[in-house]
Amino acid sequence: MCGIAGIFHLETAKPVDPARMQRMIDVMPHRGPDGEGVWTAPGIGLGHRRLSIIDLHGGAQPMASEDARLIVTFNGEIYNFNDIKFELERKGHHFHTHSDTEVILHAYREWGEACVERFNGMFAFALYDQSTQSLWLVRDRLGVKPLYYAQVSDGSVIFGSELKVLLAHPLLRREPSLTAIEDYLALGYVPDDACIVAGVRKLGAGMHLKLVRGRGLPEPQTYWDVSFADRSKAKAPELIEELTALMRDAVKLRMISDVPLGAFLSGGVDSSSVVAMMAENSRAAVKTCTIGFDVESLDERAYADRVARRFATDHRTRIVSPDDYGLLDTLVTHFDEPFADASALPTYRVCELARDEVTVALSGDGADEAFAGYRRHLFQHRGERARSLMPAAIRQPLFSALGRIYPKMDWAPRFLRAKSTFQELAVSGGEAYARSVGFTPPELRARLYTHSFTQKIDGHRAEDRIITAMENAPARDAIDRAQYADLKIWLPGDILTKTDRMSMAVSLEAREPLLDYRLVEFAAKLPVGQRIHGKSGKYLMKRAMEPHLPHDILYRDKMGFVTPISQWFRDALAGEAAAVASGSTLARTGWLDPKAMRKLAADHKAGRADHGRLLWQLLVLDKSLARLFA
Repeated sequence: MCGIAGIFHLETAKPVDPARMQRMIDVMPHRGPDGEGVWTAPGIGLGHRRLSIIDLHGGAQPMASEDARLIVTFNGEIYNFNDIKFELERKGHHFHTHSDTEVILHAYREWGEACVERFNGMFAFALYDQSTQSLWLVRDRLGVKPLYYAQVSDGSVIFGSELKVLLAHPLLRREPSLTAIEDYLALGYVPDDACIVAGVRKLGAGMHLKLVRGRGLPEPQTYWDVSFADRSKAKAPELIEELTALMRDAVKLRMISDVPLGAFLSGGVDSSSVVAMMAENSRAAVKTCTIGFDVESLDERAYADRVARRFATDHRTRIVSPDDYGLLDTLVTHFDEPFADASALPTYRVCELARDEVTVALSGDGADEAFAGYRRHLFQHRGERARSLMPAAIRQPLFSALGRIYPKMDWAPRFLRAKSTFQELAVSGGEAYARSVGFTPPELRARLYTHSFTQKIDGHRAEDRIITAMENAPARDAIDRAQYADLKIWLPGDILTKTDRMSMAVSLEAREPLLDYRLVEFAAKLPVGQRIHGKSGKYLMKRAMEPHLPHDILYRDKMGFVTPISQWFRDALAGEAAAVASGSTLARTGWLDPKAMRKLAADHKAGRADHGRLLWQLLVLDKSLARLFA
């Protein structure tokens, strides 16, 4: 795991100042505390920060091929590099290191750009070919590793693992993207097709970009996508056998390491399944770590302890409390763009805890998206069935009226909180799902926005990208479409961004075996009944894990990695919530109505509404703006 950076002159081969490259890699020492490197030639500069995981002494970067024709800077891991290396050796290739980086160079020489189809891993890399004066930028299939890029005023394209790398270049203009502000307030993060800094782009998951000198900046191309169009015809026992074998292999591949390795353990199905498979493959006790909360209803430590005892892991825990609010500046620094998922805070703490003992940690990320594990998948499944039973001409006005008159009872038991259900039944399936996966609904955003801000974003609406993704999905069912949108938008934008930034903040490599692309492709072909069964999501996966995990671990209600932020804003952090509406960087932008923000804070503190997530969102935005643009 590392950090990469680069400068490529598109028009002519102007000199690249090595000192400028050095400044770009100097801003991300956390991504690579074990080494650094800069390589420049006419028109090109590549930089690298290294966290040594594989071949500790032989994998220095940027790395050149033996004839110096190819040079690569690479962030991530190619898990199946030994298999590819063996195949290349049989074709006559000779290797000088034991690193996966060198495998990229030889694979490109042998198969060209098609080599990426052979890589099973998480990666973002830049490969320069001196013979063609071209630079090839590539990002892994699911978007585990990030890659930002932009064209600046001298005609060069700059790129890096984090936004701060690009900001270190003196020619990048720092102007906020107002449509990205709308995206962030709607979704809680800035998605991959946007950036908080105008003019900066992110290379999308499963995409590559070929830059050739003299040809201008092209659009990225897709080399991989997941399809839900086909259905497996295998019986359940065969599917369970195949899934178990895939999970075992995915975990085994991700246990290859030349440094100490462990796992995050929440006590939920996903992380517990990973730990179970790790225990099968490990002679020593697996090192596991868990984060708990000082709010009992959100604390899963008892479940994690049970799993740890079952597999005799070397287990440690830590508590997150309101005192950890002081970490907010640290989080903002490492995310660069505003990021409102408050579970970033405990994620940072669990990464910090893991780093005390290990350099690599396996996580359970990705199973919910691949196997339909979120509650919203179940609600979408039921909602689409309900929509199909009633003509839209009757359904829409009926449920719109019920949604307007039914009180919003955030304080009530769950079965009485029907307002949002009525509102979602009144709209299309795509619109309903976009709302369910969002952070702040359109109506509330409209009350917050000033008239001038609304005019400036000119009808841009964050939910539309989710609806479009669902409409264009290679899918057969409503759940297929919802999962496709999750895999393309939510997963890289929220879940993987959170894990990458928080693990890299403490120089820890996080690996996601349940996002092995073979598992994702397998899950996409499952009949809906093998994903959602009754009230249970991830149904086939849970059945496959029955020989390994207790029934109540597999089939208990999903809690998620939820931070008790609403309670904190009524107690220890109430003053912070009130302060954001006046005198803050956000208040001075003129984008949001200060009176509306003050009412949010007052209503939340008084218990008249639950605006905890939105208040956290506004605080994060305020601090991010101050850091980026003040």
